[in-house]
Amino acid sequence: MILNTFNLSGKVAIVTGCNTGLGQAMAIGLAEAGCKIVGVNRSAPTETIKRMEESGYSFLDIRADLLNQTDIPTIIEKTIIAYGQIDILVNNAGIIRREDAIDFSEKDWDDVMNVNAKTAFFMSQAVAKQFISQGNGGKIINIASMLSFQGGIRVPSYTASKSALMGITRAMANEWAKYDINVNAIAPGYMETNNTEALRADVDRNAAILERIPANRWGKPEDVAGPCVFLASDAANYINGYTIAVDGGWLAR
Repeated sequence: MILNTFNLSGKVAIVTGCNTGLGQAMAIGLAEAGCKIVGVNRSAPTETIKRMEESGYSFLDIRADLLNQTDIPTIIEKTIIAYGQIDILVNNAGIIRREDAIDFSEKDWDDVMNVNAKTAFFMSQAVAKQFISQGNGGKIINIASMLSFQGGIRVPSYTASKSALMGITRAMANEWAKYDINVNAIAPGYMETNNTEALRADVDRNAAILERIPANRWGKPEDVAGPCVFLASDAANYINGYTIAVDGGWLAR
């Protein structure tokens, strides 16, 4: 049965940045599909923990600062101690800084690039080593952006980081496919999250964005849960190095 290929029972998924928004929706979606979830966050994912507990899902809370890479070995170690394996990694944690390119600071550049691209790469590297040692392959899902395809305005480091993330998704896929490791990405469109509060509050900018989206609405975090479960499942075993846009038709316009 085709539906069996979407069943993730017994799998262990690490999801970074799952305290709210897209990360929370993907973590819950993976849990609903059968995964044990390891949530990696800088602050307590209080609402996510509550929702996981209410539904009876297994959730391991790990606190880490992903502005640097020093916590990565501890994340892997704690996951293996708790669950004995890793099957899926979702690199969702990300930050954004807004400023005109002419005035953009080096710190804002480095902070965004560190979390969105550098840490995502080294998390992937560490998990891929674990996949290889386990000998069963695995799935890595990077959360890219519309700005992996476009330039954006007043977000130069975010654009650079998400463009880099799409590129390294392809590069890692090329090298690790021989180990049965699938590396893909999801590029959410304009979503109702904390990062877009300012845009949605700007009446003119909000109207301009909606005018271009054929679906005529902002995306909801739940809209990325299905594609995440798909890419994490056996149904996506022959998809590698690809970035799926979940954008209501934004790029098609």
